[in-house]
Amino acid sequence: MSELRGSPSEAQWFAVYTSSHCERSVCRHLAERRVESFVPLYRTRRQWKKRAPETVELPLFPNYVFVRIGRAERTTVLCTPGVFAIVGSGQQSWELPALEIEALRNGISQREIEPYRYLAVGERARVTSGILQGLEGVIVRKKNSLQIVLTLDHIMQSVAIEVSAAELEPTTKSQQHHFNTHS
Repeated sequence: MSELRGSPSEAQWFAVYTSSHCERSVCRHLAERRVESFVPLYRTRRQWKKRAPETVELPLFPNYVFVRIGRAERTTVLCTPGVFAIVGSGQQSWELPALEIEALRNGISQREIEPYRYLAVGERARVTSGILQGLEGVIVRKKNSLQIVLTLDHIMQSVAIEVSAAELEPTTKSQQHHFNTHS
């Protein structure tokens, strides 16, 4: 049986993995059970065949709902229709930083927001726009910015250049190669 961190009365934020396309119904069921939950939504325009474009609201993180619970509410959440698991590993559920969830809640109501592909530090990526377009390297984080480390294998040197996440796309293993000084 998984354990939640913190004292029994201490409510913490956790991610709950749900059935596909059931995020909103899971939130409704949790509200009926008096469990605080949050499903971040974003607006996007969709075009279906032979119909005018529509603005729709979709989950920012498909298959995930955030819940603020204490240990006593764990079973209530797990018995909710559409819920598969509280995200964690082994016997431990992973607590989410309250500051991040609150910033997300506030940001959605005050700013334009949309999903973005996950870029992991240490992952290989390609620059997709700007003067560095086409170059590949490894993503690193320095303070509050992302950098891509380009390696010139022939001279055994590397350089880190600041980039925005919007300029990067992950590379697949078959596409990976180092920056070539002969290009």
